Amino acid sequence: MLYKYCQEHNVPFKKTGKWVVAQNDEQAEYLRQLAAHCADVDVPVHMVSQKQAKHDEPCVQAHAVLASPTTGIIDSHALMSALHQDLTERGADLAVGTEVQAIHRDDTGGYGVLVATGDSDVPYMAVRAASVVNAAGLWADRIACMLVPDDHEWHSKYKLHFAKGRYYLHTNSSDSPSISVQRLVYPVPDKQITSLGTHLTLDMGGAIRFGPDLEWVSSNTDYATDGGEPIKKVAAAIAEYLPMIQAKDLAPGYTGIRPKLQLPGGAFRDFVIKEESDAGFPGFVNL
Repeated sequence: MLYKYCQEHNVPFKKTGKWVVAQNDEQAEYLRQLAAHCADVDVPVHMVSQKQAKHDEPCVQAHAVLASPTTGIIDSHALMSALHQDLTERGADLAVGTEVQAIHRDDTGGYGVLVATGDSDVPYMAVRAASVVNAAGLWADRIACMLVPDDHEWHSKYKLHFAKGRYYLHTNSSDSPSISVQRLVYPVPDKQITSLGTHLTLDMGGAIRFGPDLEWVSSNTDYATDGGEPIKKVAAAIAEYLPMIQAKDLAPGYTGIRPKLQLPGGAFRDFVIKEESDAGFPGFVNL
């Protein structure tokens, strides 16, 4: 569906495919279980033999490989521009630079939302909506809890924890072996699935980058690139599936922050997409 949208709206993309690679028998069993789950939900994947894997990606080391042929990469900025144009043509308004200050359920069953506009002439604006979708990302728990008292379960149920990840650029040093990879490569995730591991991704120009690593932080605005794992340790993690990589081939790139419902070190908790009628808020959707 997304590829079709990109074709229709001239959004650049590449269907690169993705490999998830195992390095031992235990991880290979995880891949087989993952393949069975994908079959149950109609996601096309298949196992790749070691001989075929070495032929297709000679730089990649793997004991077993699960391939996802429909995975791809996309020009995210072009996609956002296309979606914005689509929404505008359908009568939607985009209000950038605004901040939600309060939300309440009104007498008509809808919602009143107070926003700060950043405009000195009209600093605040009240918006009434029949439905509200809370897609505030790193701030979604704060938005949700504006609706409820301090002792409501949402304060703990939806509390976010922040996992910062650093991406590293492949510098391809002149005295290092040449590395060529044609698809995305992911290691088997840790058992808590707090991270998908330091994986190999490609940009639209074919350049290689690695990441993200994982550092739990207290602030959802801490995008500093310093700190984190020593670069030698990052290189060692990558070398498990790309043995030619060396620490000198990596340079710090950028960081991102992933909102997580699970505590650091805690059991996996998946994303939530929930319409909250059961909690007494029909038409309010938490993401």
